[in-house]
Amino acid sequence: MTASMLRMRQSGVVVTNTPDVLTEEVADTAIGLLLNTLRRLPEAEQWLRQGRWAKEGAFALSPLTLRGRTVGLYGLGRIGLAIAKRLEAFGVSIAYHTRTPREGLAYTHYPTLKGMAEAVDTIIVIVPGTESTRRTVNAEVLEALGSQGVLINVGRGTTVDEAALADALQRGVIAAVGLDVFENEPYVPDALLALPNASLLPHVGSASQATRNAMADLVVDNLVAWFGNGGGAHSRD
Repeated sequence: MTASMLRMRQSGVVVTNTPDVLTEEVADTAIGLLLNTLRRLPEAEQWLRQGRWAKEGAFALSPLTLRGRTVGLYGLGRIGLAIAKRLEAFGVSIAYHTRTPREGLAYTHYPTLKGMAEAVDTIIVIVPGTESTRRTVNAEVLEALGSQGVLINVGRGTTVDEAALADALQRGVIAAVGLDVFENEPYVPDALLALPNASLLPHVGSASQATRNAMADLVVDNLVAWFGNGGGAHSRD
């Protein structure tokens, strides 16, 4: 529960949410963003559209690949698990960092984010934007991730120290980043916009008509359940 949700509950305001319905869409986006970042697919498409393929020849070989990578998930809730299942199909090694390990999983658990960063070459961030996660992906974690490291964030922009990230990308501390979220949306730091090794999306993780319609349907279901039960049994947070 976020701080704002807690304040509303303490004020007697009922809080509901829309769990599950956006899980698969966001997980799909995370994988797409990962592939875009590693293989530079948006740049390759622009090479074609600008007529450069015909005029200048083949697009440059991508220096990065998903082959042989070890992916660490920062957060392993509903969406994190959905991302992990998709990653299994790619044959990559999977690890995760949460405060406590989850039972029944074959993935390697790391009790600290830095420890996981030292062990993997790719981090996918999918934790809530709370004070406990604020700017936890910092210069120290990026340094631990290393020069072949790739960071993907489909969680919340506040989790990443954007100034430290831009500096790490500029100096080759890590190789590339893919971001769907930012700290001060819709504004994106100029330093990130200028980088060729940054793949940037305008927070579209769950932005399909099908998923947004499903979210709206669940909101209505929550309201019907609340008023139909005299204001009680089916509220969720």
